[in-house]
Amino acid sequence: MDLAALAIFRAVVRENGVTRAAAKLNRVQSNVTTRIKQLEEELGAALFVRDGRRLVLTPAGHTLLPYAERLLALADEARDAMREDTPRGRLRLGTMESTAASRLPAVLARYHQAWPDVSLELVTGTTGWLIDRVRDFEVDAALFARPPAPDTLPDTFETVPVFREHLVLLTARGHPPVRTPRDVIPSTLIAFERGCTYRKYVEQWYATHGMKPARVLELGSYHAIVACVAAGAGVAVAPRSVLDLQPETEDVMQHAIAGFAEIDTLLAWRQGYASAALAALRDALAEAARQPRGARKRAAAMSA
Repeated sequence: MDLAALAIFRAVVRENGVTRAAAKLNRVQSNVTTRIKQLEEELGAALFVRDGRRLVLTPAGHTLLPYAERLLALADEARDAMREDTPRGRLRLGTMESTAASRLPAVLARYHQAWPDVSLELVTGTTGWLIDRVRDFEVDAALFARPPAPDTLPDTFETVPVFREHLVLLTARGHPPVRTPRDVIPSTLIAFERGCTYRKYVEQWYATHGMKPARVLELGSYHAIVACVAAGAGVAVAPRSVLDLQPETEDVMQHAIAGFAEIDTLLAWRQGYASAALAALRDALAEAARQPRGARKRAAAMSA
């Protein structure tokens, strides 16, 4: 079972078929098909079944996939370890949308200038989604909010705090002061989908007072969330660093709530899966975190 065959198998899974996998790998389709058949013969089990025009993983294929991911990742790590300790190659980074918008533009601009041989791939998602991507080797590292429950993070993760976010409750302008969820009008919570750590913090705040939001309106961006709050559709939570970049914030009020005012943003990666490229990024993030708040705002504005 060689690594090339495993890479072809993984590509067929990720690209949902032989044709796209062949294009992705710059191989002819017949070669991809032959290598899959050879792998099946070697393992003594079918890895795919055809459902119309689709290829579907068999139970054996599902069993093999995580092993293939781990073996290929380990091979990449071994190749990186044999090279000189200079950032290069691909770095797949996951991040929350809030961090991507407010913290990363200037950092990534300087990083690209310092390490042009690193190909940085960026994806965004909720904390829960990002944890899954790191665990499943689909990203090399991720930036996400520290979950309320420490045991949420897998034991195989290494983490380091890089930013501290000041979380505030947002209401429409003119809303009375908020001390408990009973003061919130209306009772609709506007938030990202489940898996968002900031949403978990505010839901826990409701729960500690024996309450929960009457309804949750799920949206996919802070622009939409802030605009809906300004229009009076509900309340939301957001980091102040994001609000600094939002044009609609003149029409909303910010309420400091005890219990989730300061939330760490963690940089996380799997144990033993560090690289020179990741170490350089960690240093760049640490440098950005040390900058005064005003300097960060100016840098973000210049990079936008």
